[in-house]
Amino acid sequence: MSWILLIGAVVSEVGATLSLRVAADGRRAAYLLVVLGYVVAFTFLSGSLATGMPLGIAYGVWAAAGIVLTALLSRVLFREALTPTMLGGMGLIVAGVLLIELGGAH
Repeated sequence: MSWILLIGAVVSEVGATLSLRVAADGRRAAYLLVVLGYVVAFTFLSGSLATGMPLGIAYGVWAAAGIVLTALLSRVLFREALTPTMLGGMGLIVAGVLLIELGGAH
């Protein structure tokens, strides 16, 4: 259950962050989606913690998945840059979170 809540947190946070980009481009009504998305994201994240997921793992996965998904979707939706160096950095972030999760299993 904690992983389902964490996935909900990631999806909500990414949606809120993408909405922030839309709102910053002049569609002020999108700020409502930003606030709602972040409230839902933190609610799901706290639910994940309440079901027993360690904070270091939950936050690491949430942050890494959010960074990667936001960068990939901003490339598709807003035609923002996504260079090989950026992709390499995302790979390092994911690898780091995996190492933290594997280290927490002991």
